[in-house]
Amino acid sequence: QVHLVESGGRWVQAGGSLRLSCVASGRTFPGYSAAWFRQPPGKDRVLVAAIIWNSHRTHVEDSVEGRFSISGDNTSNIMYLQMNDLNPEDTAVYYCAIDWDGSAYFDSWGPGTQVTVSS
Repeated sequence: QVHLVESGGRWVQAGGSLRLSCVASGRTFPGYSAAWFRQPPGKDRVLVAAIIWNSHRTHVEDSVEGRFSISGDNTSNIMYLQMNDLNPEDTAVYYCAIDWDGSAYFDSWGPGTQVTVSS
């Protein structure tokens, strides 16, 4: 098992940038892949970006393409989500999660970090 903790969320004005961090406590990042999800107020949680460790391939959802990027290294214990040109629609709780076996089922989650973007 692994304990994930997100940080870096805060209030920011539209057009600003934030970098979120996800730390896997006590070990390097395990599993097949890791991802960032977000849950806007009153809406479902959705995928934002993912990274596959053995190939370092990354995926970013169309809704944030060109503004967000995911990075990390499974030889360390930290993963990042760089978010640029933020807008109010990016307001959400952001979570990191692990897919242990490549099934695209993420079953280890952090508690989340709140990002609030004001216009």
